[in-house]
Amino acid sequence: MAFARRFCASIAFASLAFSAGWAVSADQTIRLGTALSLSGKFAVSGTHTKNGYDLAVRKINDKGGVKIGGSAYALDVLYYDDESTPQRGTVLVERLIREDGVRFILGPYSALLTKAAVPVVEKHRIPMVEANGASRDVFSRGYKYLFAVLSTSDNYMIQVIDLAVAYAAKFGKAPNELTLAMATDDGPLAQDARWRACQRKRARR
Repeated sequence: MAFARRFCASIAFASLAFSAGWAVSADQTIRLGTALSLSGKFAVSGTHTKNGYDLAVRKINDKGGVKIGGSAYALDVLYYDDESTPQRGTVLVERLIREDGVRFILGPYSALLTKAAVPVVEKHRIPMVEANGASRDVFSRGYKYLFAVLSTSDNYMIQVIDLAVAYAAKFGKAPNELTLAMATDDGPLAQDARWRACQRKRARR
């Protein structure tokens, strides 16, 4: 577990490794695993996520890998396509851990898929670093193996409401005269954004 914590800290602050230039031997490779939406409704964003992971791994490896406990490790990623469905994502994260022996998981795309994956990594005590599941519900359940560096989605609409109020004032309107209209899906991220927008509008009345 101490190794896992050091590894996750190293990934979260990977920029520290960029200036090191450590030598990495061929047998010192850490395989990361992830189930991403490479098909289905999240395919575009899932592909962008994969491109980001590949870029990060390439940059880290080019600078000598990740240093953990005095040793340097190269990174490699095993990808599966979750087809943009939570059920498929859950099965694949289980496969990565139980069959492929992956000890570190990178998060999927979307709050919906992240919420499906977290219970699996918690059950197996496998750390997951994610940057695409922003639902506040993900971070309110006391998970111990989830690591993330992103703003939760309940903060997304705060600036939008403030901007609308500021523009309304220029036209001589009070905040309580504004009408807010939103078209969203029913996913956890959209629910958070919608809830926060309503809360913020009430606060500005």
